[in-house]
Amino acid sequence: MSKIKLPAKIGSLVELIQFVTKNAERLQFSQKRIQEIQLAVEEALVNIFHYAFPEGGGEVEVTCRQDEMNKFIIEIEDTGIAFDVLSVSDPDIHADISDRKEGGLGIYLIKKMVDDVRYRREGDRNILTFTLNRE
Repeated sequence: MSKIKLPAKIGSLVELIQFVTKNAERLQFSQKRIQEIQLAVEEALVNIFHYAFPEGGGEVEVTCRQDEMNKFIIEIEDTGIAFDVLSVSDPDIHADISDRKEGGLGIYLIKKMVDDVRYRREGDRNILTFTLNRE
């Protein structure tokens, strides 16, 4: 298991993505799959940076590990405003762009890029868990 904790701000994004990428490479995911992982993690982190800490401040912690079934687990934790990403309904991607409601597309992409997404609130912490199967 490896872990990184950085300020919850856009300036931390590259380092956090690199951390997850190195862990995915170590587990020998394909380049295509790593790009999907990067996109999902980026979407989650940007949402945290913008919405969990509207006043700024705060930290985000990312943990990467492999479970007993050889699955890659990424946990993203913050102490920001509680928000269950799974409560957001999927956007109508077939509707004309001018008719679509704003928001929800990033969360939709996360759901498509990872095999399982879970959210839980423990005390003052949001914990978003991505599970990725080996190819």
